[in-house]
Amino acid sequence: MGCLKNVTRSIFLTVITAGFLALGSNDFVRRQIMNFINPSHDIVLERAQKIGDFSKINEEFEIEKATGILGYNAVLAEHKASGQKMVVVDSGKKTIITQEDIKSPDVEKKLRDALCNFKYQSMAIEDFAVTDRGTMTSYGHEIPYVKFHARIKKLPIGEIGGIISVAKDSKGNDKVLISANERSRYSQLITNEFFRAVK
Repeated sequence: MGCLKNVTRSIFLTVITAGFLALGSNDFVRRQIMNFINPSHDIVLERAQKIGDFSKINEEFEIEKATGILGYNAVLAEHKASGQKMVVVDSGKKTIITQEDIKSPDVEKKLRDALCNFKYQSMAIEDFAVTDRGTMTSYGHEIPYVKFHARIKKLPIGEIGGIISVAKDSKGNDKVLISANERSRYSQLITNEFFRAVK
């Protein structure tokens, strides 16, 4: 029954799209498709607010993407001057990694296991190693993080460095925090500044 409903919906959307094109509304359809694929900055910020409050981040940072797919919601931000990337992932009810995992002595194994679930043909993480531990502030609390370095296969970046952390929002839901850059350019100060502003 659900399959039939999807087929009917697809036919309906096709007819509507063809109708718009026939009426000369080609520009309207093109704008709607572009808004879906490349949403405006306001729409990106609106989507990001579902994951956290990013309104207090410094103007040195730009929220590039905010999206949801397969039950995961994520926000990708960039530090404009250095190119350092920050990611906040809300996995909903699916646990990727917890604060207890970050604090555990076998955190490297737990992170490797988690990374195995996110392999893509265009990119693979190799030689992943935890190098240090620390704490920072995000979502209004002091949280643990681990520093890492790794090699990205099939991309020209080469070696990257960064941190992985987990914060709890006001409802007690886990948010996975990642910050990374080319290994020689990674800055913990940039990471701290960005995540401190996320509530």
